[in-house]
Amino acid sequence: MNEKLFASLQYLIPQHGLSRLVGWLARNRTPWIKNTFIGWFAKRYQVDMSLAQEEDLKAYACFNDFFTRALKPGVRPVDLHPQTIVCPADGAISQLGKIVDGRIFQAKGQSYTAQELLGGDAALAEEFAEGNFATVYLSPRDYHRVHMPYGGKLRQMVAIPGDLFSVNTATANQVPRLFSRNERLVAIFDTDIGPMAVVLVGAMIVAGIETLWAGEVAPVRGTIETTDYPQNPPVLAKGDEMGRFKLGSTAIVLFARDRVEWESRYTAGTSTQMGQALGHSK
Repeated sequence: MNEKLFASLQYLIPQHGLSRLVGWLARNRTPWIKNTFIGWFAKRYQVDMSLAQEEDLKAYACFNDFFTRALKPGVRPVDLHPQTIVCPADGAISQLGKIVDGRIFQAKGQSYTAQELLGGDAALAEEFAEGNFATVYLSPRDYHRVHMPYGGKLRQMVAIPGDLFSVNTATANQVPRLFSRNERLVAIFDTDIGPMAVVLVGAMIVAGIETLWAGEVAPVRGTIETTDYPQNPPVLAKGDEMGRFKLGSTAIVLFARDRVEWESRYTAGTSTQMGQALGHSK
């Protein structure tokens, strides 16, 4: 199927209805249902269970537990050099680079504004003007917990409703403003090198997005929900888990102007492992 046809079909599919159906299936604990689903998925996407803390597929209570499985200790060591920015997730770089004139590059001929990605807050977007972004795509076979690229204190969380297009390369090439139109959760952290945004972008058949501090977050259609943390905010260190996807998607990291520099070995399509050096502070 060519990219244009694949993307066009997604406009016709009842995205939220399909995602709710898959969400029910992913939560189902009936042994024959969850074992069949997990077994099929692990085989179809060649999931490497030797990395998982629990290798037995049948030991998981439901598909969601399997999908958000923990890894064995030490499998993903975190680069703890003070200046290092680390990859937030296993996956592959979709794009990374500079935020230019308020816009973030998505694919050839496609871009979107930082302001719309962050929920329309112009003042918040201005904090990242001419800064840096990195977009990491998590494929179905990947480890689906998202970790802190750099240590920080949570300032604000924004839950933004939207579409649920697939976020793979084919869709990114064809659907305008893909990441700023899909359902997403924005977490703003204050760090010793300025503000950092970690955006968890939902996608078709994503059954939920969870955060360490608020559990599962489900944006209400038509309503942007902002939660501030002025007192006793969660403080997370570099490499700490901050969220997870129940079925895969994309994580986008933003930093302010002249604060970080990405490692030159990363370009579109480069594979990533959580904890590896993605860049460094200036």
